[in-house]
Amino acid sequence: MRLIHNNNRSGCKPLIAMAAVTILLSSPSVYAGPLEQSKRMHDRLAGVPGDAQTLQQMSALIEAGDAQGAAEIAMQNPAFYNVTLKQFVTPWTNEEFDVFAPLNDYTATVIGMVRDDVDFRLVLSGDILYVGDSGLGLPAYQNTNNAHYEAMEAQGVDLSSALVATSQSQVIGLPADATAGVMTTRAAAKSFFKDGTNRAMLRFTLMNHMCTDLEGLKDTSLPPDRIRQDLSRSPGGDSRIFINSCVGCHSGMDPLAQSFAYYNYEYNVDADPEGENGQIVYNRVGETDAQTGLRVQAKYWINSGNFPYGYVTQDDRWDNYWRHGSNQLLGWSEQLDGFGYGAKSMGEELASSQTFATCQVKKVFENVCLRAPQDADDRAIIDEITADFQQDGYRLKQVFAQTAEYCMGE
Repeated sequence: MRLIHNNNRSGCKPLIAMAAVTILLSSPSVYAGPLEQSKRMHDRLAGVPGDAQTLQQMSALIEAGDAQGAAEIAMQNPAFYNVTLKQFVTPWTNEEFDVFAPLNDYTATVIGMVRDDVDFRLVLSGDILYVGDSGLGLPAYQNTNNAHYEAMEAQGVDLSSALVATSQSQVIGLPADATAGVMTTRAAAKSFFKDGTNRAMLRFTLMNHMCTDLEGLKDTSLPPDRIRQDLSRSPGGDSRIFINSCVGCHSGMDPLAQSFAYYNYEYNVDADPEGENGQIVYNRVGETDAQTGLRVQAKYWINSGNFPYGYVTQDDRWDNYWRHGSNQLLGWSEQLDGFGYGAKSMGEELASSQTFATCQVKKVFENVCLRAPQDADDRAIIDEITADFQQDGYRLKQVFAQTAEYCMGE
């Protein structure tokens, strides 16, 4: 507490008392009673005001020491799913981080997983998909458009009850071992497999589910042996740029992005330049790409003349080079080998890390508390909630409840 001095030489005691009163009056956690705390909690979780009866129920639970029970009541409001969770998840589904993008299979699947307390690690590896209930009269799910989900949004259906769990292998038609949670939904494929080299899928997965972009993972000490041919080793004629910059990201990114080697998003470039009617495709066993002669998509071999001696992708084997060097601090699971084949096992590698768990808690904290963590108390509660998240089945709805309890006095 900073003291304010004046010309009164008799001492600072009156000023200290005044400052103490000011602090007490300005601290929301001190003067906010159970009813006000329940209102704040409901507003932040549901995004809409609660009615008097609901707030009284919540207030009684808070007064009895069961703030998380009060949060559970707030999350029963359909707006928690239709507003809060939809706006929470939607930016993850597109490169622009557009919160106003239409409802899609990526967003709906995450919302359903939260509602049903599904182990959230499956968001990057599960054979899981949520669709609208068949009794709603919606257009059927199609691999080539988003009409099913856009109709749900247009009708304003209650996502807390309208979503039904199914599997990608059943609805989309991917082999079960080729499903990888939201990474193999149609929405993700349209945003991150469309065009490009499939590196975007890894990059945006890291940003959305590990809370870091590639710059934060740059490590120039790792071997560059898996960097593809399309990356020039002397961009602009200066090899120092590659050695001191490019290699720092690509040495770890390319071995992991190889897990997507059999995937693509196909669409008619001339008739449908935005790819609105495209679909995710996957080369199964026995299917080959016309250009590579392998299951590997042609995009993995593009611009091979940039550096002919670079890595030539032959399959979907991935290796996590980030288990070594500075990025071993991300907390990789000792129960996994750090290598494998395909997107499913790579997603398990990411989702089993300590950073994945901490990232989910930080995102919820910022969403519910309406601010980033600021001090030691905030960091301590994030550590505590993260530990509970990991020990209690990775239930994200519980993270919302615990965070709402922490912030209800702000």
